[in-house]
Amino acid sequence: MQEFSPSTLLVLVPLLPLVGAILTVMLGRTLGAKAHLPAIAGIAAAAAVAVMLLAATARDVSPAHGPHAEAVRPVEMISTLWKWASFDAAYTPPEGSPATDARLTPRDLAASQDVRSFSIPVALRLDPLTATMLTIITCVGLLVAIYSTGYMHDDPGYPRFFALVAMFVFSMSMLVAASNFLLVYVFWEAVGACSYLLIGFWFTKPEAARAAKKAFLVNRVGDFGLAIAVFLLWMSYGTLDFHDTISPDGVIMPGILGQTRLADAAGYAGGAVGTAICLLLLLAACGKSAQLPLHVWLPDAMEGPTPASALIHAATMVTAGIYLITRSAPLFAACPGALTMVSIVGATTALVAALIGTVQNDLKRVLAYSTISQLGYMFASLGTGTLLGFTAAIFHLLTHACFKALLFLGAGSVMHAMGGVIDMRRFGGLRRVMPITAATFFVGAAALAGVAPFAGFFSKDEILAALHAKGWPAAHGDHHAMAVAGGPFHLAAFSTDATHATATAPAVGLDALDRPETWQILFWMSLVTAGLTAFYTFRAVFMTFTGPTRVPEGAHGHGGHDGHESYESPASMTWPLMILAVPSALVGWLLFSTNWLAHFLSATPSLTAPTVAATATPHVFHMDLAIQGTLAAAIGIVIAAIGHLGRRSDGPQLERFLGPLQTLFANKFYFDQIYSVFIVRPLEALALVAALFDRYVIDGTVDAIAGLPVALGGIVRRSQSGLLQRYALAGVMGVLAIVVLLAWQLRG
Repeated sequence: MQEFSPSTLLVLVPLLPLVGAILTVMLGRTLGAKAHLPAIAGIAAAAAVAVMLLAATARDVSPAHGPHAEAVRPVEMISTLWKWASFDAAYTPPEGSPATDARLTPRDLAASQDVRSFSIPVALRLDPLTATMLTIITCVGLLVAIYSTGYMHDDPGYPRFFALVAMFVFSMSMLVAASNFLLVYVFWEAVGACSYLLIGFWFTKPEAARAAKKAFLVNRVGDFGLAIAVFLLWMSYGTLDFHDTISPDGVIMPGILGQTRLADAAGYAGGAVGTAICLLLLLAACGKSAQLPLHVWLPDAMEGPTPASALIHAATMVTAGIYLITRSAPLFAACPGALTMVSIVGATTALVAALIGTVQNDLKRVLAYSTISQLGYMFASLGTGTLLGFTAAIFHLLTHACFKALLFLGAGSVMHAMGGVIDMRRFGGLRRVMPITAATFFVGAAALAGVAPFAGFFSKDEILAALHAKGWPAAHGDHHAMAVAGGPFHLAAFSTDATHATATAPAVGLDALDRPETWQILFWMSLVTAGLTAFYTFRAVFMTFTGPTRVPEGAHGHGGHDGHESYESPASMTWPLMILAVPSALVGWLLFSTNWLAHFLSATPSLTAPTVAATATPHVFHMDLAIQGTLAAAIGIVIAAIGHLGRRSDGPQLERFLGPLQTLFANKFYFDQIYSVFIVRPLEALALVAALFDRYVIDGTVDAIAGLPVALGGIVRRSQSGLLQRYALAGVMGVLAIVVLLAWQLRG
């Protein structure tokens, strides 16, 4: 059997789903009920290739040798397919002004070039971060596609759905594999287009159409930030490539995230320009990852098919913002104030979304706000700027992809069995009639709530450890930590950033936020969020699966093995649930105990930048933080049990004791109303004024000018009566007028 090179395999990962999408479009109607085959085959093949690439990349990462091992070397492979665009002398600085690049580093080649060329190659990169993201995207996409064969089997748009799913997997794979900021932007938009089409898949349903438009418009705000950031990156660095390139004369052209620039701690722009770039990238990430204040689109996006919710809004598209900030780690490391803003936005979003989730009665919306909250956790971790912060965020991204996809598909199984009903007040006790769905949903809920030893416990506690280390750096000594027996070193930070430690000048602007007091507040916010997460998660479990068995009208059961009615979903839906339950239960412990993922990700070039790599510390398990996180989760579960365990779902709810806060949470902190009053309605008024101006001023003026010849013609036309006497009279009057005029001139 011929062995393919990594560069060939890297191209196949996005190519195979694309081929599957094209074949589904071409053959969908012909295949009928088998229209899913091309898409599933393409995604399955891509998943197999992604796993092979993950294994190949892991072999290239240098092994760890004890707690004092040296930092791993960066691992990357660039595969350039073709040159998309190339322009000579694309930029010439104004005469007499220095090149912008001259302020970066003397070793930067672009600093010596007054005239810059602009070249955009279609290049793919393979590094540990790319390999991890590709594996998550394709494997989760495959399980969602298989699940969809049961969930969508009677839908008239069956072929269209699978074509969109395959196209989404292609777009997302290209986004994380692209080695150029402009290509990232292109597929950033492609992912948004696929999301719009999947959210509005049932376009005849008004709620779905509105949700799709809302998602599209809100994401345009973040996408605008990414577009401006791309322009600033070009002006600041003279290139948009991540990797180093070689000019025709053999000179190395430093890429933004290339080895040449990464080797220089001063190779990245700080100050106002650097901060602006980072904040614009953060704005873009807030749009895709549904963070404050651009989070409002994701809960409404639940109007789309549940498999689309699991694929896009739990495991893949919403993680694009996490990927973008992790990939741009060196840029953010040069701007401590921007990094702190990432954590502030994330921790605030996590807390606000968790509070809203405590009073939701729609099962899918509970999970939607949970997604927003967990993504906020990841942002909070990224903003620490330490290696632990970055690796913990990706660790939580991976575990979250497993258990949140499991929970969304479990919610879809409930919705499928209940005849489309998803309001938890209308059913209960479903563990008796849907045992597989109930058991797997419980596994996902335990992982989400951070119950040991499920996956979310380990990834959540690493995030808490990263935040705690920034707030109390001196508290992370040996007397507070228990080294994992036999565990390799953990490239993660319990110390402050090296650049922060050496700073002597007083912080100004956003940099003033980077202080221990800020991080202490963010830690406590995150800990409270952990308790709220456990509460609303198990509230949903208790309302749905405990208490007396109740099903709504329209639910269709079938005979069970014991002679009782069963509402369990078909095998095509339950098998993906059982498969996802395994990593949701075990992957956290496996990755934490071996420290494999953290060590693997540390070889990503972006994370080998001196300001990030300098924060590496031994791999430790902080018992005190684990106890605090577990205690918060236990309190949340106990309160949920007191209010909802074994009770009728439509009975009085525990939330009634919240008083006016229940109204605040139920109305989602009035974000939609605020946007309506201050943004939507003013824009509607402006649009009305513009329409009236266009209709009566612009169109009126054009119509008046166009009507002038008609009016003059009408006057002349009335003089053409056809009567000879009138023509003679007009001639006489004309002659008299000429005589009078001549006489007047002679007299003068």
